[in-house]
Amino acid sequence: MLAEIAAASAAYTTIKTAISQGRELVTVGKQIGQFVSAEEELKAKVEKKKNSVFSKVLGKEADDFEEFLALDNIRQQKKELESHMRLFGRSGLYDDWVAYQAQMRKQRKEALRKQEEEAARFREVLTWAFIIIVVWGGIGYGLYYWFTS
Repeated sequence: MLAEIAAASAAYTTIKTAISQGRELVTVGKQIGQFVSAEEELKAKVEKKKNSVFSKVLGKEADDFEEFLALDNIRQQKKELESHMRLFGRSGLYDDWVAYQAQMRKQRKEALRKQEEEAARFREVLTWAFIIIVVWGGIGYGLYYWFTS
């Protein structure tokens, strides 16, 4: 969680510095992407932790508050970034950025789904290979034992 917070903060600081120096938003596109990625990773980790069996049993309120503060800080930074995009970017830049984020989120979900399908297929192939090896090995050993006895 700390890595995502640090990445988001570093990216936001770079973006804010660039804008205050009068540079174009295009020059900090990479940092904007890092900021968004860090936010999504943090949200995913918080959601995963929230749904974890251990967190339900142990119930760590201190961590919950830290996560809430981190997400709230990122939310405020995101609002400031939106304001900067609307003020200093081209007309419709923020709306295009939101649409692009939605498209990329869909692509990441699709890639993750495909990766999970491939992993399941690979496990299935390994299972069948193991079964075949064990069965043929058992048959071969049985035939060898039968003919040598």
